[in-house]
Amino acid sequence: MPNRPLVGVPMDRRMLGPHPFHVVGDKYLRALVEAADAIPVPLPSWSPPLDMAPLLDRLDGLLLTGSPSNIAPERYPGGYGWDGNLLDPERDATTLPLVQEAIARRLPLLAICRGLQEVNVALGGSLYPQVHAVPGMLDHREPADAPLEVQYGPAHPVRLAPGGLLRRLAGRDEVVVNSLHGQGIATLARGLVVEATAPDGLVEAVRLPQVPFLLGVQWHPEWRACANPLSRAIFRAFGAACRGQALDEVA
Repeated sequence: MPNRPLVGVPMDRRMLGPHPFHVVGDKYLRALVEAADAIPVPLPSWSPPLDMAPLLDRLDGLLLTGSPSNIAPERYPGGYGWDGNLLDPERDATTLPLVQEAIARRLPLLAICRGLQEVNVALGGSLYPQVHAVPGMLDHREPADAPLEVQYGPAHPVRLAPGGLLRRLAGRDEVVVNSLHGQGIATLARGLVVEATAPDGLVEAVRLPQVPFLLGVQWHPEWRACANPLSRAIFRAFGAACRGQALDEVA
């Protein structure tokens, strides 16, 4: 099919048995192909990071996925570690500079869960290492032993900011989303604007108005993206931005 944009997708570096692998979840690739009508281009995560500039010149967009891993605590103010905290320093080394490169090139960027947190940290914001440990905050983690349908099922409502992109895509003030994260935004990075908030006040989505398209969401719209109207609209708008279309054409 002509005019399908190429979207870079940084991979996780994970140990599978005794060997390190570079991996990316099928659900993210499937959402790009089926909902955004784009071709995913997996990118290796490396430390020190590879020079991605020649490749970025050929890409039309960038997707930062969720992951079981967390951003290393030394990457942001107030971070701390704990036993069992899964890290991926190679991904940190790759994605944090990529955010800045994408913004400098005005490359459309969609960031999901860990990806949202990467955007915030890359631009100077901070995180709650464990949201559930903060007084007054909800436990945003999924039930670990539940079936996937339950883990990715509706978890809590979010309020969509008046005049925001998500409010326009959803056509209403509130939607119910899934929730599968332990970390979350504590201090919002300069330049980002809030697109959605959870009932406890946690930032659930952000946008960077200075570029044509940068949207980050804390939930997982890639899960069965075509079956959810807002998820489908998010990926459709991202795909349109990667093709250089105005958002008014797809709203």
